Amino acid sequence: MGARTAKAERMRGRKKIGFAVVGLGAIARGAVLPAFAHAKDAKLVAVVSRDRNEAATVARKFRASAYYTADEFSKCLASPEVSAVYVATPPGAHASYAVQAAAAGKHVLSEKPLAANVEQAAQMVEACRRAGVLLMTAYRKFFEPSCVYLKKLIQSGELGRVDVIHTAFSELFTPGISLAWLVDPKMAGGGPLMDLGVYCVNTTRWLVKEDPVEVSAQTWTSDAATFRDVEESVSFRLRFPSGLIVQGSSSYGAELSSFVFVQGSKGWASLAPAFDFSEARRLTVKIGKKRWIEREFPVCDEFAPELDAFAAAIRKNRPVEADGVQGLRDMIILDAIYGSARIGRTVVIDYGVAKRVEN
Repeated sequence: MGARTAKAERMRGRKKIGFAVVGLGAIARGAVLPAFAHAKDAKLVAVVSRDRNEAATVARKFRASAYYTADEFSKCLASPEVSAVYVATPPGAHASYAVQAAAAGKHVLSEKPLAANVEQAAQMVEACRRAGVLLMTAYRKFFEPSCVYLKKLIQSGELGRVDVIHTAFSELFTPGISLAWLVDPKMAGGGPLMDLGVYCVNTTRWLVKEDPVEVSAQTWTSDAATFRDVEESVSFRLRFPSGLIVQGSSSYGAELSSFVFVQGSKGWASLAPAFDFSEARRLTVKIGKKRWIEREFPVCDEFAPELDAFAAAIRKNRPVEADGVQGLRDMIILDAIYGSARIGRTVVIDYGVAKRVEN
């Protein structure tokens, strides 16, 4: 029996890690729940919703063996079949579910951003640390082939010294059609920066393996009626210790679009679209004067690898790369971006909260 065949036999013979998915909105029904059909080491065993009928319907559709209302979450956590909880609610509810899950000894995989604010994110990290369970932030770009390829290209040095990265992620918000909670500061934590701009921040940090030290930013709004409580658009400039500058932006006033453009001393790379998971990705690279690389990465399931990575970490009792501390660090950066925009000057980013919960 070959090594690959033997590994497949072992995979078939062992029990998958059981997940409960909390929150059955668009991201759960459109991406997370379907991903279990493609996952090799993760299994959907339960769903949780505020509405019992919705929970029952979704459980049948995605073949979950159990369903619960939000008020019955403690019953869900008492199930020995549930080893992990995927929190797919709006960010403002992440902390409550994560803390309850951790107290019950369940591992937590939370959608991004990790929470609606720094305090809630820190609470999640601390609760999971105290309980000895894993906390992972759902950063699917860590597993998506085009971004993995781009990171290897940067880290190999083929682009030379990288001094500037431009990145953006925007999507048109349409009142009455778009999700209403996206402009509710209590549930979303902010506007497009929280929902979309977090990809620009986290992905660039991950690509260069470095954290920014200061930020300058501004927000603006052209539709004051719709965006009375959160920004409609934001732009920011992050400075890193190496001298790298990241210029980023995000808007609810523009058609769906995203890109990452990396400029290096030996070449450049452009990835667009970069973040939306429903579109094929196109990567263009020029190194020196003559070498061109052009690749297209087809649409793929970005959520199943994420589920399997978390399941493997649980099984092997090892850390996860996109852990809760990384999610907390991003929350600190987003908070600094808002702070800079609010006072109109550059802000030094203070990671003290993250350092305290890391220890």
